[in-house]
Amino acid sequence: MSDSSAAPPLLAAHGLAFSRDEVPVFGPLDFSVGHGEALLVQGANGAGKTTLLRVLAGLLRAGAGTITLRDATADPALRARQIAYLGHLPGLKADLSALQNLRCLCGLHGQRKGLAQEAALALVGLGGFEDAPLRTLSAGQKKRLGLARLWLSPAPLWLLDEPYANLDLEGIRLVNRMVEAHLGEGGAALITTHGAYAAPPVRTRLLELSRPAG
Repeated sequence: MSDSSAAPPLLAAHGLAFSRDEVPVFGPLDFSVGHGEALLVQGANGAGKTTLLRVLAGLLRAGAGTITLRDATADPALRARQIAYLGHLPGLKADLSALQNLRCLCGLHGQRKGLAQEAALALVGLGGFEDAPLRTLSAGQKKRLGLARLWLSPAPLWLLDEPYANLDLEGIRLVNRMVEAHLGEGGAALITTHGAYAAPPVRTRLLELSRPAG
């Protein structure tokens, strides 16, 4: 991995806030995440963890503040290149097979060079399910398919919303191995989680969210 000590953070937020129907959901927040680093986002239900990641991904518009990616304003085109988002909903097509879903998503969002889609399925424990229609997969298998798409993404910044949900212990270890490898290559990750037990064994900081006063 190249020396990134002098590089700007992959993502920085300043004064970031969001309200829904004029009711504050989170913020204002100031934080950053750099190369080789994971930022764990914790907080009680309703504290805005999922909303924060959706704002960072560009799926919701912030009410206030700024977001930069490598010191550049995070416009839609830059977000598309720099961010891979794994949310609660899989964003997959029920009538397509596991492999067809990967091909579709890679066609839309790009794919890391030197990686095969079939190998990504094997990595996440879906070897032999290439032709299985999505509708026949369990919730845990769908989550693993989302992880395969994440592994194939060329984006350096991962936004992971409860990535351990619907996974068994081996699945949790899989997520941790993936995050550790991604950070080892100079990437970064923001991870929402209810429990520190699932924190990956990497350089980690904590962002604690609480309901805004008033």
